[in-house]
Amino acid sequence: MIKVGSDFSGVGAFDQALIRLGIDYENVFSCDMDKYARDTYVLNYGEPKYYPKNVYDRQIPKDPLDIYMTSPPCQAFSLAGNRKGEDDGRGILFYNSHEFIKVNKPRYFIFENVKGLLSDAGGLTFRRWCEYLGGKSMNGNPVIFPHKEAVPYHIYFKVLNAKDYGVPQNRERVFIIGIRDDQDNDFTWPKEMFLEKRLKDVLEDDVDEKYYLSEKMVSYLTNNQGKRALPFIDDKKEISNCIVSVYHKTPTDGQYLKVNSATQKGYEIAQIDEDSINLEHPNSKTRRGRVGDKVAQTLTTSCNQGVAISNEDDGKIINPLKGKTQYGWHFEQGVYDENGITRTVKAGGGSGNNPKLLKDFRIRKLTPRECFRLMDFPDSFIWNVSDSQAYKQAGNSIVVSVLEKLIKKILCKR
Repeated sequence: MIKVGSDFSGVGAFDQALIRLGIDYENVFSCDMDKYARDTYVLNYGEPKYYPKNVYDRQIPKDPLDIYMTSPPCQAFSLAGNRKGEDDGRGILFYNSHEFIKVNKPRYFIFENVKGLLSDAGGLTFRRWCEYLGGKSMNGNPVIFPHKEAVPYHIYFKVLNAKDYGVPQNRERVFIIGIRDDQDNDFTWPKEMFLEKRLKDVLEDDVDEKYYLSEKMVSYLTNNQGKRALPFIDDKKEISNCIVSVYHKTPTDGQYLKVNSATQKGYEIAQIDEDSINLEHPNSKTRRGRVGDKVAQTLTTSCNQGVAISNEDDGKIINPLKGKTQYGWHFEQGVYDENGITRTVKAGGGSGNNPKLLKDFRIRKLTPRECFRLMDFPDSFIWNVSDSQAYKQAGNSIVVSVLEKLIKKILCKR
C-alpha cells in the first residue's frame, strides 16, 4: 500500500486516477478550502482521516509520502485571468508546496498548473519554480550549481494536452514530476495516443431546456443570421446546398454554422453536432478561436463551452428516388429538399453514412455531466451542488486520464 497526500485536492481527480489504476493506497490527507468541493469529495470518497481546509494550517506528516500531489490555484497565471502572477496571493502558494516537499521528502511529487505559468514574468516565475524543485537535475540535465533553496530532486516538466490522452478537450497544462534523489530517476513521459473519442461522444441525449441559449444570444454568435438561421438552405432558391457526410473538416458549403470571430473572414466554421463553440462574450468584436474542431476547448470554472445541436424534428428528408438506379448508380445516399431537388452531394460511401438535410438548429451550453465527462470522470461520479458550483468544480479539476498515465509511469515505469 502506498501513502499519498494532496493539496488543493478539489473533487479528487488524483483519487480517481489511483482508483482507476487499481492501486491500493492510504490517503494520509487531502486539503481544500472550497466548501462545495469538499462536499463533493466526501460524497464520492468518504471523508479523509485528515482533511484540513487551509494549506497554511495543514500539518506536514513526519513519514515521507510515496506521492505528493499539488495544484496551486492557476488563476494567477491563467491567460483567461488577470495574470498577476506572484503578485496575486494565490500565485505564491507554490512556496507552501515547496516547503511541504522540503520537510516531508516524498518519494515523488506531481505539480500541475496552467500553460500560462511558462510565460509569467517573461518565464522567470517558472524558472524559479524549477530551480527550487530540481536540485539534482532538470529534464535529464544535471544541475551543477543548485539554488540554495533547492530540494534534492530530479524533475521533469512538460506541457501535456488532454486531447493527446484520449479525452476530447483541448486542455493544455504544464506538469512537473519530481523524483527523490535516492529513487530510480529514469522517467519517460507517456506516449501520445490517437484521439478516437469526439465531443459528440460525451453529449447527453435529453437535455433540459435551461441549457439552451436565447435567440438573441444565438444571433450574437452566428454572424447575424437572424432568428431562424438556416445554414444549409439557400434562402433565394430554396434548394439544398452541398452536403458532405464524410468525417473530415467540412468545406465552406457543407453542414456548418458561421460563428462570429475576429478573424480575417469575420467568422469561424462550426459543424453542427460536431464542434464546440466558445460562448464567452458573445458580442465581442475582438475574440477569436471560438470553435473547437470535434473537441471542447479548455473548460473554465464557468460553463464557457457550447454546441450547436440539430433540431431532429425537422431533420430527415425522404429521398424520392430511393431504390432507383441510373447508369448502375444507386440513389440511396442522395440528399434532397422537400421538392426532390438536390445539388452536388458527396456521401463518402456506406449506407450507414447517409447524410441528412438539417433545417434548423439550436445552441446550448454543455451540461455539468458533460463537463465532468470532458475531465474524464466516470458517470458514477456524483455531486449535490448547484450547476454553477458543478461547473466550477469541473473547470478547476485535472483531467483524470492524464494523471492516470503519469502515475503509471512513475510507479510502474511503463
